[in-house]
Amino acid sequence: MADWKPFVSPAPVRSRPVKVIAVTGGKGGVGKTNVTANLAVALALKGRSTLVLDADLGLANVDVLLGLQPRWNLSHVLSGERSLEDVMIGGPRGIRVIPASSGVRQMANLGTLEHGGLIRAFSDLSQPFDTMLIDTAAGIHDSVLTFARAAQHVIVVVCDEPASLTDAYALIKVMSRERGVSRFRVVANQTRTPGEGRELHQKLARVCDRFLDVTLDYAGSIPYDDYLRRAVQRQAAVVDLFPGSLAAQGFKNLAAKADTWLTPDGARGHLEFFVERLVMADSSVGALQ
Repeated sequence: MADWKPFVSPAPVRSRPVKVIAVTGGKGGVGKTNVTANLAVALALKGRSTLVLDADLGLANVDVLLGLQPRWNLSHVLSGERSLEDVMIGGPRGIRVIPASSGVRQMANLGTLEHGGLIRAFSDLSQPFDTMLIDTAAGIHDSVLTFARAAQHVIVVVCDEPASLTDAYALIKVMSRERGVSRFRVVANQTRTPGEGRELHQKLARVCDRFLDVTLDYAGSIPYDDYLRRAVQRQAAVVDLFPGSLAAQGFKNLAAKADTWLTPDGARGHLEFFVERLVMADSSVGALQ
């Protein structure tokens, strides 16, 4: 279990609305939860108040990865037993985490009413944040598409496996054609050479440019690093536990880039933009059913 060092988070910036970033992947095992957790800690180190939503609703992993022990989770919010603020827990470097349930089958198959419950829960959330990261499930399930559609920025995590690239393309295709998402940011995980990340991005971009009308930006790479494996075993963020490691530097570089990504004009409240887009995404699903 991780033993967090005392840390006083700098006063967050309040002059801009919250930035919502979904972290997703076409297949499981590419490391999207590790990317989410470490990106959150790296952003917190830059002075950003950061919230992590574990949206892998049936197989939650963010709390396990960070050595946290939640008493309640999103299933208690949907049942009406607890508010979203009740289930929120603290993590390393002052980040806040909304845990999902693990092994609760119905959580992985939410319908329109359940998504509506989440929307209402976010509408009632009063704590202000600079950035919210959403760790989605893998694949093209409705919940993945809904949360990614509601975010302002979508990170697609890939690794050097044919299935990873094939499934990433399938995810981008569905999100583009069915949900109208036109811009994605690619993060190459566990790269072994300096140029491998850009090569993976270019492979994916060539196929997308040929068949889809999307923009595919290269957001960076996370090098293969044994220190990352050690951090996972100790249930801690590598950015926090081994800040000088290659993987930690990769996450810090990603955080520096993400910090420059703009929030849309017209977002009126700290999470109102996200809630409004959830409503839109949820309505579009209902129209298709």
